[in-house]
Amino acid sequence: MALLAKIGLGLVVSLGLSGAALAQGSVLKVIPHSNLSILDPIWTTQYMARNHGYMIYDTLFGTDEKGQIKPQMVDTWTVSPDSRLWTFKLRAGLEFHDGRPVTGEDVIASLNRWGKRDAMGQKLFTFISRMDSPSPDTFRIFLSEACGIMLDALGKPSSNVPFIMPKRVADTPADKQIEEYIGSGPYIFKRDEFKPGDRAVYLKNPKYVPRKEPASGSTGGKVVHVDRVEWNLALRDAQAQANALSKGEADIIEQPAFESYAALSKDPNVVLVNANSLGFQYMVRFNHLHPPFNNPKVRQAAIAAFNQEAFLKAQVGIKEYYKVCPSMFVCGSPYGSTKGSDLIGKSNMKKAQDLLKASGYDGSTVVVMKPTDLASITKLPDVAAQLLRQAGFKVDLQSMDWNTLVGRRAKKDAPAAGGWNIFATAWVSPDIWNPLTNAAIGAAGEKSWFGWPTDGEIEKLRDAFARELDATKRKGLAEAIQARAFEVGTHAPVGEYINPSAVRKGVTGMVIGPGNFYWNIKK
Repeated sequence: MALLAKIGLGLVVSLGLSGAALAQGSVLKVIPHSNLSILDPIWTTQYMARNHGYMIYDTLFGTDEKGQIKPQMVDTWTVSPDSRLWTFKLRAGLEFHDGRPVTGEDVIASLNRWGKRDAMGQKLFTFISRMDSPSPDTFRIFLSEACGIMLDALGKPSSNVPFIMPKRVADTPADKQIEEYIGSGPYIFKRDEFKPGDRAVYLKNPKYVPRKEPASGSTGGKVVHVDRVEWNLALRDAQAQANALSKGEADIIEQPAFESYAALSKDPNVVLVNANSLGFQYMVRFNHLHPPFNNPKVRQAAIAAFNQEAFLKAQVGIKEYYKVCPSMFVCGSPYGSTKGSDLIGKSNMKKAQDLLKASGYDGSTVVVMKPTDLASITKLPDVAAQLLRQAGFKVDLQSMDWNTLVGRRAKKDAPAAGGWNIFATAWVSPDIWNPLTNAAIGAAGEKSWFGWPTDGEIEKLRDAFARELDATKRKGLAEAIQARAFEVGTHAPVGEYINPSAVRKGVTGMVIGPGNFYWNIKK
């Protein structure tokens, strides 16, 4: 991805401000990558909910731009000699937006709820015997046996992020969405101005006490330099977004449509900023509960049909912005590997057709969900449908907005009764670069991520990975897990890409990391 050097990694040159920008110097105007309708970042893995979470909540630990775990709400911590008792002390000055102090009881309730929803949280909680709070600023985690994932889990930077909420909110059952949005983070959510499909507004939290370290990823000092952040949720047309940015009616487009980059790169008022240097991976997910993808042989046939280059060329189109990658754990990451990836490494339509015939596929319709308003993935379902038809599948391509898709993918109904068979999505790299963060790898049936695969061997290997402290052995376990996941057909990785933000000149301080962070930014 040589073009990264031309784009830069998060530094925007500060030039002259237009009149429109000067008039709105205390207001940061953002065009997010999608609509915001779900406000519970624990209930869903949707990135808009995650971004909303980072605005108003804080985390115990975070991950910096180099992938290192650093403390955030935590001040100090100790570990017993047998690594089974972890004691954490919260830093001073933590306060929720309603004026109440953050306590260990809030932390425990928040972790309990997160641990029921998040793939890595679920695995961590298999080791936790109990938690308590011996004093308001302290909480303890007791383990039944030592494990090597405590800080990785508490500091994971992306969905689902273990955000800390007031106990009364975190006590909401994990299968229900919260109804109160009070955090202790750098911004306060203006619920009275929130209109799904129109706008979301956040005000600077004047009582927030940032850490002293420089901002890096989801760690460091979350210093807010603007009074107000406005998310324009209504402007979905790619050309209208580019026009708004050029005229100074917007400051940032989070993820421009790929076809907009040619014009944006020539606009003298705009700089392209790849704040997420780690990139994304595209994925096609199968529903394992219903025909035809309740049959692993059918899933293998689909995987064999999926040509990564076809997906990437159609969706991204800019060669410098994408790459073919057969790994489920991100190419170039510590666990990136080609192990077991023969089906996806090179598309073989004849092999896909043969596998489908041998599978006993009965011609049942495959419902493929297509989002119409998420520019970064909207073409993937078209490619999937085309390739599946060539392999011999009967396909029903159904269009809907992204938030409808997000709600529908949680349904376990049969496809003919409002359910689904396939959807495509994208993950930021840290979400999927090891067997515990990668939600699509989890194969614990009803407890798994949407698609609900069941495979005891994968879960046994993931347990071993969580226990293992030796790096070489962890690498071997990750390869074994990937090979089994391809054999089972949990999902299909269909390539990697970057999607730089477009930013008005004069907007500085974009934070590098696997998310859209709106602290540290100046106008």
